Order: sequence, then structure tokens, then C-alpha cells
Amino acid sequence: MKINIFLLFVTYLLLVTSCKTKEIPNEFNYLQNAEDIATEASVKTSAPTIQKGDQLSIFVSAKNMEVVKAFNQNYYTSQIPASSNNANSPKIYLVDSEGNIDFPILGTLNTANRSLEGFRNEINEKVSYYVKSPTVTVNIVNFKVTVLGEVARPGQYTVPEGKGTLLTAIGMAGDLTMYGKRDNILLLRNENGVMTKERLDLMNTKFINSPYFDLKQGDVIYVSANSTREKFSRLDPNTGTYIAIAGTIVGLAGIFITIFKK
Repeated sequence: MKINIFLLFVTYLLLVTSCKTKEIPNEFNYLQNAEDIATEASVKTSAPTIQKGDQLSIFVSAKNMEVVKAFNQNYYTSQIPASSNNANSPKIYLVDSEGNIDFPILGTLNTANRSLEGFRNEINEKVSYYVKSPTVTVNIVNFKVTVLGEVARPGQYTVPEGKGTLLTAIGMAGDLTMYGKRDNILLLRNENGVMTKERLDLMNTKFINSPYFDLKQGDVIYVSANSTREKFSRLDPNTGTYIAIAGTIVGLAGIFITIFKK
């Protein structure tokens, strides 16, 4: 009788240990205090500034494409060979160590501390001296960010059109895992050789006011593991196996006792 009671007690402990679920805290919800800043002025999304080493895709178009053909010469290409087949495609210009590019007809243009929109407007204004109502498009084709740590798909990602936010990068990486620390996201940024870092809290809406909210070329985002992941990492990886074996032993013991009683 005592053995039966002991076996039932051990079985109960094993079931409770293996099946008990913890109440999930509300730490997985982003922007929890959105209502606190609902009355604040809407945030103006800042355009990314052009950096040394950026590759700019620049294309000038007009109603008559023949008149802008000279502005689309292939002065510099990066891994995109010139050919007659891509005569009307954007050309790629490398921003040199001085922040300059060599542009057809217009000569040397400086991009230092210029946004894509501002630089586009400058080119458009200069081309307007030669062409009526031109249209200029400027994009950063090598705009990449890296997302590491507790996300579904860590890796390096190309940001379309050179525009994106911290949430854009996290979305491309498949969002944080349940083990990601949402209130302490580390962002590393290298601007013209100067490395800076910032900690951001996704659970506080005010993080969208940070200058680090809008992505810049080469940003590295690191999501640390929360305490739950740290605890799991310290557990013996064979713990589950041990529990399964213990359950099997208890079950067999109960069968043997029943047989012997008969």
C-alpha cells in the first residue's frame, strides 16, 4: 500500500513538473504605452543621409529620352557591366572618400550630409538648366543592415530604396523570438568611421523619436536573450530525457507490482 502511494506521488510530481505552464508576461507586446504619447506631434521620418562608400543608382528621364541620354552615361558601375541592353537603366555611382561622385555634364557633385531627397532635388535643379521638366530618381543600391541575436532569421538584409526603420529590419528578420529581450535592443552604427551605439525599448512608443529609429547604411541590430533563454541555456540538455526515463521506470514499476500482487 505504501509503495502504491509513493508511486502515485512520484507520478504526480512528474506530471506537474512536465505539464505546468507559466503565465506569459506581457513583455511580448510592443508599443504598450501608445496612448501616453497620442497627443504628441507626429514624428517626421528623417531620410537617410548618403555615406562614403554608398552606391547610388541615379537615372534622369524626360518626355524626350534622347535629350537626357547624356546624363545617363555609365561613368562608374559596380558589378553592373554597361551594355546596349541597359542603356535606359539607372547608372551606379560610387561615393568616394571625399563624399563626391562624378556625374555626366554636371561634373563633381558632393553628397556630404545630404539626404537622398535633397541630393535628388539638387541634381534635378541642375539638369533643369539643360532639360525642360526632367525627372530624377536616386536610390542607395547597397543599403544593407544586419540583424543578429534572438530573431527568427538572423542575417544581412537589403533595405528597398534605401529607406527603412528599426521595425522594418525586425520584420525582414521574421520578428523577435519569444526569447528576445524587447526592452533592450542594441543598435550599432558606423557613420563615416565613427562608431556609435544605442539601446532601444520596443515596448515604449517613444523609441520612434530616437535618431536610431530610422535605419542607415550598415546598421547592426542585436537582440539579446531574455532571462528565460538564459535559464534554458544553463539546463542540462538531457533533462527531458531523464524525466522521460523516470516516467517509464515508474510506469514499469507499477505494472510489476500489480503482476506480483496477482
